[in-house]
Amino acid sequence: MATTTQAAPARVAARPAPGRRRRWLVDVAWKYPVAILLVFYAAFPLAYVLSAAVASSGTLTGSTELFRSVSTANVTALGETQFWRWMANTLIIAGSTAVGSVLMGAAAAYAFSRFRFTGRRGGLTALLIIQMFPQMLAFISIFLLLLALGNVVPVLGLNSKLALICVYLGGALGTNTFLMYGFFNTIPREIDEAAKIDGATHAQTYWTIIVRLVTPILAVVALLSFVGPFGDFILARIILTSERNWTLAVGMYAWVSDQLNANWGLFAAGAVIASLPILALFLFLQKYIVGGLTAGSVKG
Repeated sequence: MATTTQAAPARVAARPAPGRRRRWLVDVAWKYPVAILLVFYAAFPLAYVLSAAVASSGTLTGSTELFRSVSTANVTALGETQFWRWMANTLIIAGSTAVGSVLMGAAAAYAFSRFRFTGRRGGLTALLIIQMFPQMLAFISIFLLLLALGNVVPVLGLNSKLALICVYLGGALGTNTFLMYGFFNTIPREIDEAAKIDGATHAQTYWTIIVRLVTPILAVVALLSFVGPFGDFILARIILTSERNWTLAVGMYAWVSDQLNANWGLFAAGAVIASLPILALFLFLQKYIVGGLTAGSVKG
């Protein structure tokens, strides 16, 4: 009798008050349907592309039923095209651009952050102004520049992967320098002075101390510098003229550019495989990106 008498008040106390329940419905409950809608909105295109990649029809017309047929014919057919050559070209161009952007941007940001020299303020202002102009304004000048430069140095002319890498490096230098400059300023100067007192040179201070402290922003710049050239179409289409030097964006567009003979199944299979390097790089750098944002918020 004593046990029954004590358990009843506990069940009554566990029930939420009507006011709390109404507040939960107003503050929290409506977020679940919105979250489900957003997840569906984001996941449906991915599911549709996967369905088209494994479909045997090779077309999107009438494919209203997802995963109606499953086949590896599209993936196998990629081997009969230039897909893997375009993949290698894209990885070379995007990887070289990412490495070069990190090295050049970090060196420039370190110089602007740590040294005081004539033209420093003017240089920062010029970088800020130049990066405001869209790159589309420079397409014609880049084409004419490479056309003339190719007559003197063919390796830097049109249809050269090295020329495309140089164009990407020049276009991203201003933005990356400004992005890194703010993060370099969060590193206390006392660290440099302490290293100098211990006998370290500027190069030793930069490579052994500063670069390790700014690893998070280096990871962010590397990721952005890799993703940009990986999916770029216009510059790659203008500079790379031969099919052997095309990147994935240019080559795969050719598969679906003709509306009457578009092979969407081959395109979808290539798109799924092309997304894997970016996905792997993002997962690899994610811990550095998150750690950098957290650490950067508390550095004095």
